[in-house]
Amino acid sequence: MKTFATVLGAASLMALAACDSAQENKVENAYENAADNMENQADAMEDRADNLTGNAADAAENMSEALEEKADATRKAGEVAAEKAEDRADNAM
Repeated sequence: MKTFATVLGAASLMALAACDSAQENKVENAYENAADNMENQADAMEDRADNLTGNAADAAENMSEALEEKADATRKAGEVAAEKAEDRADNAM
């Protein structure tokens, strides 16, 4: 499911890239890369949790979920920042 969401998100970004300003793309890509790194960390944490038991497994799962939520928040912040960059580019024309 995560792979599908990532592919869908990437396809959406590519479809929008044709009409976005260079600055907007730069901003959005920076946030997207940060979110991808967080998701990779979350996936690694989930893999570690599979090898743990009890409270340690629960703690690892909780950390993984927190990282995924942070990645989602980062993506949303990137969208907002990219929109602001697009607005600035539009207003400069």
